[in-house]
Amino acid sequence: MTTNSWLNAALVAVLVSLPTACVQSTRLNNIVEIPKAEAQESDYAKRSAKGDRTNATYADVQALVNMGPRVAGTPVMEKASSYLIDRYRQAGYVAEVQTFNYEKFVDLGSNLTINGTNIEGKALNGTIPGKLNAPLVAVPNFGRPDDFAKVNVKGAIAIVRRGEIRFSQKASNAAAAGAVGLVVVNNQPGNLNGATLGESAKIPVLGLSGDRGNPLLQQAQNAPVNVSLNVNAQRQVVNGRNVIAHLPGVTQPKLILGGHYDSVPGSPGANDNASGTAVVLAIARNLANTNLARQTWFVAFDGEEDGLHGSRAFVDTAKPEFLSGLKGMLNFDMVGVNNQLLIGGTSSLTAIAKAVDSDIKTLGSYTYGGSDHAPFANKNVPVLFFYRGQDPNYHSPNDKTIDPKLLNETAQVGVGIVKQLLQAK
Repeated sequence: MTTNSWLNAALVAVLVSLPTACVQSTRLNNIVEIPKAEAQESDYAKRSAKGDRTNATYADVQALVNMGPRVAGTPVMEKASSYLIDRYRQAGYVAEVQTFNYEKFVDLGSNLTINGTNIEGKALNGTIPGKLNAPLVAVPNFGRPDDFAKVNVKGAIAIVRRGEIRFSQKASNAAAAGAVGLVVVNNQPGNLNGATLGESAKIPVLGLSGDRGNPLLQQAQNAPVNVSLNVNAQRQVVNGRNVIAHLPGVTQPKLILGGHYDSVPGSPGANDNASGTAVVLAIARNLANTNLARQTWFVAFDGEEDGLHGSRAFVDTAKPEFLSGLKGMLNFDMVGVNNQLLIGGTSSLTAIAKAVDSDIKTLGSYTYGGSDHAPFANKNVPVLFFYRGQDPNYHSPNDKTIDPKLLNETAQVGVGIVKQLLQAK
């Protein structure tokens, strides 16, 4: 699941489709054909064919996790998308890839060096890169103009606490006072992951964790100390890959089921969100031989963690009549940890979900912001969001495990909702 630091990048999309039969009438723009590869039967497919869908779903999660962090634009995502294409083909579906581009802020490894010791930090989104050797000067309070007036930071690297005013204000106040760089210390022990300035800065800006930055801040309060600042960051163009599956000839679905398959850097993303990806695939397998599958598309979105880019690209390149023909979009995100299944979204769909399973708990309105259903909701498509609450391993290297039973339960609820929604008159 993404953070709130979305990027405002332009999206360019192209749908790579197979086979030719679906090229002529699909309602997504910019379509080219690629040859179909032979799908290889695997242990996962054999288990699924025997009806052992719980094991197959868990195996899908493990396969994705074993690839390592699935960061949008990296070679791992090509491997992950190929894996999903293969699994959907084995279940009898046509597999498609929709590619799209967006700009992303990337920290290539930033740090502060003091007395020969490197302290790892995080470049704030919007900073300029830079390597500096200068005195580190502590600024009192939170970096307002009158705080900078109390110390001399001209030609120095200022260090200040997080809080009370925006990062961009701290940076502009530091530059106005003559500082050549800025270090912001988190008000919590951990790093400033995903922190953004909100606008371009004139000086390099580095964030430090509270546990590493506070001792340094105290040291600099006593007397300036010489340090080396390395802010190694840049904006890169990311090539994203949505995986789309449907039965041959189904060009206008009534329902879309989706979940993102990318993860954040450093995290193998078992719960966030191999869990949702595998549940959507499990539902597709369950429905494969029914008429319900002829009304449904299944989508694994890329670029969610960078700001919902995959789902935005899908919606932005879909024709208006394609979106208006949808009865709903069901989004599965972080459904492999915590017993309570939570839902949120359009009231008509939450009512159907509650009728299918009265134990489901309804979420508040915030569910419209943080995952891949949001771009659909913005286009007036009814949405339903499936979620099991915060994971203690969220966005960490420890996001490696899920509960197979919870995947199965979520898939069963999803199948029940699909049946109720599509069979309703």
